[in-house]
Amino acid sequence: MVLAADLLSANFGLVIWLTVVFLFLLILLGKYAWGPITSALAEREETITVSMKRAEEALAESKRLQETNTNQRREAEQEVQRLLREGREEAQRLRDQEIQRTREEISELQDQAEQEIQRKKEQALQTIRSEVAELAVRVAGKVIQEKLDVSHQRVLVDRFIDDVLNEQNQSPYQA
Repeated sequence: MVLAADLLSANFGLVIWLTVVFLFLLILLGKYAWGPITSALAEREETITVSMKRAEEALAESKRLQETNTNQRREAEQEVQRLLREGREEAQRLRDQEIQRTREEISELQDQAEQEIQRKKEQALQTIRSEVAELAVRVAGKVIQEKLDVSHQRVLVDRFIDDVLNEQNQSPYQA
């Protein structure tokens, strides 16, 4: 118990030495530990503040870029819609032009075909007229050459009709 009593009794020499050692330790810690620790903490605080500022600026820039991208995307979509609309209109215009051109060509071909048909028809009629005229002249010549009685004329006309029919069957202008 003596030992325990010594610990609880006041010893001024020990208090002084403890105070000196404590003050020396405070000075030593203040000079070599707290200064660097507080400056490191201050630097760290400043780094965190700068990083937070940069993060806020980056966030603001990101929002601005996102808005810009959204606007550009909208403009691009509008441009695509405009180009599609113009393309459809141009395709319709070209289609209409091609239809009109085709109609004009068909009309020209019909006109040419009608003109060709009319020309061939006139040629055929001219050929028939000349053949009829020639036949009439031949018939008249035969009638004049032979002044015959009615029965003989009848035989002559029948023979002539047979000749005309035979020539017509051999004619290239048959329908």
